[in-house]
Amino acid sequence: MAVLNKIRQRSLILIFVIAMALFAFVIGDLFKNSSVFSGGSQDVVATINGQDINRTEFQQKVKSYQDASGGRQTSTQSMNTIYNQELRKIVLQSEFDKLGLSVEKDEMRDLLKTSFSSYPEFQDENGNFDVNRLNAFISNLRDLKGETAPLGNFLVNYDSWTNNEQSIAANSVQQTYYNMIKAGISTTIAEAEADYFGDARTVDVRYVQVPYTSIADSLVNVTKSDIQAYIKNHKDAYEAEASREVVYVEFKEVASKADEDKIKADLLKLKADRPEYNESSKNTETILGFDSATDVEEFVNTNSDIKYNDAFLRAAELPAVAKDTLLKLNVGDYYGPYKDGEYYKLSKVIATKQLPDSVKVRHILIPNIGGQRADASVTKTPEEAKKTADSILAKIKSGTKFLDLLELSSDKVSNEKDGEIEFDYRAGMAPEFKAYAFDNNVGDVDVVQTSFGYHVIEVLDQKSFNKTVKIATIADKIEPSDATLQDVFNKMSKFEIAAKGGDFNALAKERDLTVKPISFKALDENIPGLGSQREVVRWAFDDDTETGDFKNFAISNFGFIVAKVVEKKEKGLMSTEDASITALPIIKNEKKAKLIREKIKSTTVADIAKNQGQSPRTAAAITLKNTTLSGAGVEPKVVGAAFGLAEGATSKPIDGEKGVYVVEVTKITEATKLDNYSAIMNRLNNERRAAAQTAVFKALEKSAEIEDNRVKTVY
Repeated sequence: MAVLNKIRQRSLILIFVIAMALFAFVIGDLFKNSSVFSGGSQDVVATINGQDINRTEFQQKVKSYQDASGGRQTSTQSMNTIYNQELRKIVLQSEFDKLGLSVEKDEMRDLLKTSFSSYPEFQDENGNFDVNRLNAFISNLRDLKGETAPLGNFLVNYDSWTNNEQSIAANSVQQTYYNMIKAGISTTIAEAEADYFGDARTVDVRYVQVPYTSIADSLVNVTKSDIQAYIKNHKDAYEAEASREVVYVEFKEVASKADEDKIKADLLKLKADRPEYNESSKNTETILGFDSATDVEEFVNTNSDIKYNDAFLRAAELPAVAKDTLLKLNVGDYYGPYKDGEYYKLSKVIATKQLPDSVKVRHILIPNIGGQRADASVTKTPEEAKKTADSILAKIKSGTKFLDLLELSSDKVSNEKDGEIEFDYRAGMAPEFKAYAFDNNVGDVDVVQTSFGYHVIEVLDQKSFNKTVKIATIADKIEPSDATLQDVFNKMSKFEIAAKGGDFNALAKERDLTVKPISFKALDENIPGLGSQREVVRWAFDDDTETGDFKNFAISNFGFIVAKVVEKKEKGLMSTEDASITALPIIKNEKKAKLIREKIKSTTVADIAKNQGQSPRTAAAITLKNTTLSGAGVEPKVVGAAFGLAEGATSKPIDGEKGVYVVEVTKITEATKLDNYSAIMNRLNNERRAAAQTAVFKALEKSAEIEDNRVKTVY
């Protein structure tokens, strides 16, 4: 009782403690599962102009898109595609809302009429579109409460119908919007005239170039502050996304020498017969080896990682590492074990044969329904096609001339050459067709089935006979043993443990491991040599991952890597070091240009060229639209300056792409004004309107408020 009294006396304290505990729990969960204090949530993929993209719905769309691609798109590629679609939709809709653009009820009915007027479900007895039938169909879908109804060749429910309506409406609004923009785009006569003269007016020049390479790099000093100033003045060119600099070492799961030796030994063991205890019969039985196997195909297929090939092979079709030896062997001889790619192989010669390298045949093709390249005119079933082909064969064998039956063939290409086809063994023919042509004798004729239908084939000629071999090959894929896999894992683990208190690079060097650098952005996925590795990228960009942190990753069909973050680069202007790669040469040339200009004392091209130990160069018929200067390359500043000069005038020194130039205009060929610029105006209008759609969206995207959380919300 005393305890209860104390609890009652201190109830306020107890309530406060409990409340604080609950608060701590909620706050902890808040920090764990959302980013309220940083302006985002893990349930929101992105916020665009105030509209959230829900993560669950987004991931469903990504999965659907990836499934539809048949595996041709990775999850990251699919994610980025769907994101761009959603971004475009929201950005455009924001603009439509500002302008008050929408599709009204009557307009929607017109759009649906345009889209579905050909559907019998919405037509009256006379074949005309009936809006009442459309309304009844939509009403019926609503009543079905999610169940589907047939529409043309599809099954639709109310949700899919409304989604389609929304898509039609969105496309209509979008088209209206872009049409309004395009309607406001026009070209003035002055612009058309300028465009015309940009091609038609030409200038001949004489010039001298003092290349930047004439000034040694040692004579110009580029400081860190020079680079920083350049970056500041060219911010757009040096804006960079967030990135991570990572190094890693590889621990490959590859077969050891001991593993390979065992594979070779196991292959050799297959040659001889061996005793084997049979649990069922309780007897020791003799298992036939490669030497005495009566069913070679079954033996190979039972013991090999590559199925038996019952074909005679030419030199070019044999493994490159073994072809010369295999062609010299006699029937029954072995070669191997030998290494061929990722396999060790043991080959036995089963038979040899002289076969041609090229053949000439003629054929009659009887196609069947479902056959390759069969069009709507093909009506025969496979059974009927075979019956027709057999009857043709019978007629030929009874004396009817092949050519007299050629009109029955559907191969119109070969028919023009009396049905004849000449090809070598490398030709991409149907395998059954090719096999008959090469494996039979001149004069043989028979029916052969291929994916195209049934062929009546007659062998007319065979040339260039060479030795071929039929080989039975047992292949064993070279894979690491369990012991090797464990050893690789142990080495990786020991390296990771050592790296906790040691120097990553030094430890790698001690173990003969190559440290490989890689740089990637937040939404990248590929690592050169390792393929798609989003897990590595996500780890490197995780808020909890600091510079110097490292971690091991299992890489499918490879082994392991241990990766270390060496630098975290946040979004913004490039660092001086990174920017210097492109900025340094430009700044050097700017400084060299100043030195060159100071050295140029003469005022004529001839004198400057003489002082530089050069001969003046010429360029004829240059135009404003083509800024290539003959003998110097693309030099827009120089060409532009030339068009600003009068005939006979000489320019001041001009800082070009490859050096400092002085230009003298020797001739100006004026273009004759046109009486009418309508054609040019129309062309420019079309060009500008065609580019408007892309340009407008880019402008809208640039001005949009976008908070992209993909890195933290979608894996």
